This record gives sequence, structure tokens and C-alpha cells, in this order.
Amino acid sequence: MKNYYKILGVNKNASEEEIKKAFRKLAHAYHPDKSGGDEAKFKEVSEAYTVLSDKKKRAQYDNFGSATAGGGASWQGAGFDPSSFGFDFSGFGTTGFDTGDLSDILSSIFGGRRVRRGRDIAVDIELSFQESIFGAERKVVINSKFVKQKEVSISVPPGIDDGQMIRLSGMGETLEGGVPGDLYVKVHVRKHPYLRKEGYNLIMDLSVKLSEALLGSEKTIATLDGEITLKVPSGIKHGTILRVKGKGVPHNGGLASVKVGRGDLYVRISVQIPEKLSKEAKKIVEELKKQGL
Repeated sequence: MKNYYKILGVNKNASEEEIKKAFRKLAHAYHPDKSGGDEAKFKEVSEAYTVLSDKKKRAQYDNFGSATAGGGASWQGAGFDPSSFGFDFSGFGTTGFDTGDLSDILSSIFGGRRVRRGRDIAVDIELSFQESIFGAERKVVINSKFVKQKEVSISVPPGIDDGQMIRLSGMGETLEGGVPGDLYVKVHVRKHPYLRKEGYNLIMDLSVKLSEALLGSEKTIATLDGEITLKVPSGIKHGTILRVKGKGVPHNGGLASVKVGRGDLYVRISVQIPEKLSKEAKKIVEELKKQGL
């Protein structure tokens, strides 16, 4: 789990100038073209600066959690790791970050030589509804004019939404002596025949007969965890929602230290009113009417 503030050695309230100053110092120390440079750390501080130097990206990043005094961090969902978590980077653009400021800083560090950045690569993957709820592992083969053919493993976190982007830092085009681009994976989720997702909860509709609504019944329903028996209480009204605990979307409540929990399944009852009644059924209804029902 990445803590960009810790990577740059600044606190969460650091000013833009403090962030820029910290990046200059680290980029100078880690650039792979320098003696004793470290390419992995250089990529990491560049990534941190790219996010924290931009007000919109920094606000987006901060809204997903906060750094703790101990250097850790807590994030909503499965944890903010750009290589695995489904953070929505669509607002950052699909052709790469605006690295002009970053390149200008590196240019000033290295005697006016502008540091190039590789192109970003975008791919699409499709998931079943169940895979989007519980997470999945995917392998994609990248073969473009910018990148030699290679296979990349992708960890899709639980609860990802249709259209979300997963960013794999440094997996795009690589330039000699430059900063590698990133790989963006756009997720497409197939619709479920009767379930829909709302936050950490799942929603479904369940039809019951009029007699079942009046007298109560037990209905077998299929959840993503298998079949369960749902008790429909007598006298239930049309539109009533029944709650099944723990059959929703996995989550950790935004705290990395908290054990993963589950949202709930909500079942909306739809009472079926028959269009036609047999003579016998009509007599029964007439009798109910006499009794004030």
C-alpha cells in the first residue's frame, strides 16, 4: 500500500512548494542516469509527485484515506495501491499524466536535458458480475507498436464498478534513460440477470403470490454465495424490503487494519395480483371481502 506523502518525506499538510522541493531532492538522488541512482525509487517518487503536485489528483487521493502518524495509511475499499486497486483514474486522461512540470524539474536537475516519459498503454477486460463483487485475477497480453508483446497479471479488487480504471505503474512504454509509461486497464462488468449493486449492498426483486403475502411463506433464492431460504412474514406489503445480512459486497470499512466484512443483500417484495380468477377463487375473495379483508 503506497503512501505518497511518506515516499516524498512530507506531511499531509505540506505546501506545493514543499512537495516540489522534496521531489527535486529525491529525483536528483535516485535518477538512474546518476552514479548510485535507483530506477525503482525514482519511478516511485515520480509517481508520488505526479499525484501530489496536482490539486485535483491530490484531492482525489486524499479523499480515499489519510496517512497515519506511524507512516501507514487507511483507504476505502481494498487499499489504495495503484497497481491493484480500482481507483478511478479516468479523470487523469488516457494518454498519460501531464508531466510538463515534472519534466521541467528534472531538466533543471540534469543540466537542461529534458527527461522523456514513455507512452501509456490502455487495455480493456471483461468481468462477470460475480468476479466484480469478489475480485479476480486476469492475464492480458499487450502487443502494441510501443511495447513488445508481453503478458501482464492484473489483480482486480473486490467491489469494482463497471467503467473503473486500474493503473499499473511503469508497465507502459519504456524509454532508455527515461521514465516508463503506465498501463491502464478499463473494466467492463457484465450485468447480472436479477442482482444490482448499490455501494456495498446488493439489491434484488422477489415476486410472491397473494396467498404467500397473506399467509407468509419460505422462498428459496439464489445469492452469489449459493441458495438460501428466505422467510417471508405473513401480511407483508408490496414494496417491503427484507434484509439478508452479510450477502453483499466485501469491504473493510475504509480501514486497512479492519478485517474484511460484507455488505448486505436487500430483497424487495413484489406481490403478484392475478389478472383473472376462477369461479372458486372469486367465491373465496368474496368471502374475504365480507370479513373486511
